[in-house]
Amino acid sequence: MSKTVKLRKGLNIRLVGGASKVKTDANVPKTISFRPDDFHGMIPKVLVQEGERVKIGDIIFQDKYSDTIKYASPVNGTLKSIVRGAKRKIMEIIISCDQDQAPVEASAIDLASLSNEEVKTKMLAAGLWPFVRQRPLDVVADPSNAPKAIFISAFDSSPLGPDFDFVLKEKGKEFQMGLDAISKLTEGTVHLTVNGTITENTIFSEAKGVQVNSITGKHPAGNVGTQIHHIDPINKGEFVWTINAQDVALIGHYFLTGQYCAKKTIALTGSEVKNPQYIETISGANVSEILNGLIASDNVRVISGNVLTGTKIDKDGHLGFYHNQITIIPEGDQLKFFLTKGWLGPGFDKFSNSRLFPTFLLGKKEFTLDTNLNGEERAFVVTGELEKVFPFDILPMQLVKAAITNDIDGMENLGIYEVAPEDFALCEYVCTSKIDIQDKIRQGLDLIAEECM
Repeated sequence: MSKTVKLRKGLNIRLVGGASKVKTDANVPKTISFRPDDFHGMIPKVLVQEGERVKIGDIIFQDKYSDTIKYASPVNGTLKSIVRGAKRKIMEIIISCDQDQAPVEASAIDLASLSNEEVKTKMLAAGLWPFVRQRPLDVVADPSNAPKAIFISAFDSSPLGPDFDFVLKEKGKEFQMGLDAISKLTEGTVHLTVNGTITENTIFSEAKGVQVNSITGKHPAGNVGTQIHHIDPINKGEFVWTINAQDVALIGHYFLTGQYCAKKTIALTGSEVKNPQYIETISGANVSEILNGLIASDNVRVISGNVLTGTKIDKDGHLGFYHNQITIIPEGDQLKFFLTKGWLGPGFDKFSNSRLFPTFLLGKKEFTLDTNLNGEERAFVVTGELEKVFPFDILPMQLVKAAITNDIDGMENLGIYEVAPEDFALCEYVCTSKIDIQDKIRQGLDLIAEECM
């Protein structure tokens, strides 16, 4: 039975630079990259040597401790280099791309004739499994676990987030096939949660074979963690799997054609982008071709992902595996005179959730914000700001403190199994103490994984 959720807590950070609904195709990137850090806790075992040719769908590496989880090449090309760090840790695997990106010939897969276990085996062998993530721990799902439910969020409520209705409007067949395949991975319910403020019919509202839920409210309404908490919460010993809406369509494309395809449409956003728009590219693509001529100024920060949870990259860096967005905002390394732009300034160009500045009177004004923290880490003080933006029936400050102090019992009692670092991104943004809260929650989850799972 469908559920309707209305959130009262949260925060929409209104930034300049939303993508206009225009889509262009990017050129074939010079290189694509796999960063093992995108798959937290995974140690790669590389199966291809430097200089070796690969085709679309060839397996490049696998999880050292779970060799059924494989990672496929999204391009035709040559393995250019394996970048290593301290203690020979693999930091990046880079593939040079051919100009000819014709997929390997294949035939459609008869999904109806496959058992649940055969669908899982097909996805594992094709390198599609990394698209499936697991709560608790927020890692690539363990295929040996039985999930009680699978959650798919049909919208992104993060700052300048992509509009999945627009991105997938021509991929209804692939999306539905993906849902049909995913439904075979669990005996529980597949939840598809839509934005309750959108009333027109979309491919999401017309989806079949799943439970379509509705949620309204401010960010993080679009986060799967928020949706899981309010629709089907996780208890200790239970597992829920999550999949991004675009990745559902990629899974559906595989069963419709038999071909592995890692093409995705990303939103190029931010105040320092000359023409914010949607661009079709390849997962892990080098962004230099995408950004060429579109950056409005020199002193900028390029972020793979959104401003709250994304990763800083160079102008010739690579798109993250799970990212559907590139954001470019001003770098906040300029000195500010304290009477005009600093801590004693009137703040007519600043955004604040605490109504510290008069801009809260300006309605839905959009802001150009930089990366300046306007302070440094200090004592963790009780302000009540975290609770205002955290729409869980969980005490966020107490949970963060338990994670900082490695208090396993405290974390378990306070709901660590329900959360992921991204659920605390807004808490980190409003934190008066400038604590790196997402990192603390990740450390807590790692301890739970080591001691309790």
